[in-house]
Amino acid sequence: MASSQVVGVDIGSGSIRAVEVSGVGSKRPAVVRFSSMPLPEGAVNAGEVIEVNTVAAALKQLWSSAKFGSKNVVLGVGNSKVLVRDLTVPKLSLTEIRESLPTHVQEMLPVPVADAILDFYPISEATSDSGPVVNGLLIAVIKESVLANVKAVQAAGLTPVGVDLIPFALTRLTSAARLTGNVAHVEIGARTTNVIVTTGGVPQFVRTIASGSHDLTVALADRLDISNADAEVLKRRLGLFGASATPEEAPAVAVIREITGMLLSSLRDTLGYFANSRQNEPFAGIVLSGGGAQLPGLADAFSEMTRIPVVLGDTFGNIDVAKDAAKSAETQTGLNVALGLALGGAAA
Repeated sequence: MASSQVVGVDIGSGSIRAVEVSGVGSKRPAVVRFSSMPLPEGAVNAGEVIEVNTVAAALKQLWSSAKFGSKNVVLGVGNSKVLVRDLTVPKLSLTEIRESLPTHVQEMLPVPVADAILDFYPISEATSDSGPVVNGLLIAVIKESVLANVKAVQAAGLTPVGVDLIPFALTRLTSAARLTGNVAHVEIGARTTNVIVTTGGVPQFVRTIASGSHDLTVALADRLDISNADAEVLKRRLGLFGASATPEEAPAVAVIREITGMLLSSLRDTLGYFANSRQNEPFAGIVLSGGGAQLPGLADAFSEMTRIPVVLGDTFGNIDVAKDAAKSAETQTGLNVALGLALGGAAA
């Protein structure tokens, strides 16, 4: 990459979040600036751009208002159209493995190989009856789910220099001290929830769950006959346990517990599947991020359900932040994905 400065861009269902990082690939990268821009309902669905011109206009406005210095961007993918599965292949160079993927994976894909973007993430080497092999993760993305996002970025006058897996981006934000053993990184977005398990910082397992915090907003709005905006305010005020709820708000508390409980149960089952497939290897902890993770009481409930320590991810906890950016009054909530994408820009 010609420039060591890059902007990670997280295009979500309700907003675009961007973080600019200088010194990408160096030992001391630093956040230069960050900002976000709301999107109208329907412009993006589960991370996939539906209205290219609308998103392009929002990107232009974001670049103008935030005064980003670089037009090089790294985009993230992480929805139900992304498949990540274990794969073992004969030992070859990484380039040769990637070139050979179409011959290994057609039966694993829901679409023809020609309609997918394939990649391979090596984890370990071993020896089989037929010779040396490489164990790793197959990453398959349906092309159409990426192309619209790329078009929106290009229409905004920006240069996409890479597309990265959102779960991988999340793992770059956890300090080495917290990566002992198995760590689950859980990012709860509006319509999707990404789960990645690392061992010693190395990704081992990735899943995307097709539900998120917006499901709770919609359930509250439908059952209580209120607007989505009012439902959003209500869920953030009451939280999971509804400690401040009035007797009249008991139905809202019940809905919050029901819908959130369904998501947490799905997450528990996902982590249980990983543990069982690895001979019940225990988890050292769970790192929660994303807008949905801010629901009061959720982290405690998740920890109680799984009996695993849960912490909220600290977006800028392990990276330098320029003085001008540090002084920004904008909330840092939800910037984890954008920052992780920017930090991986050197590999884009």
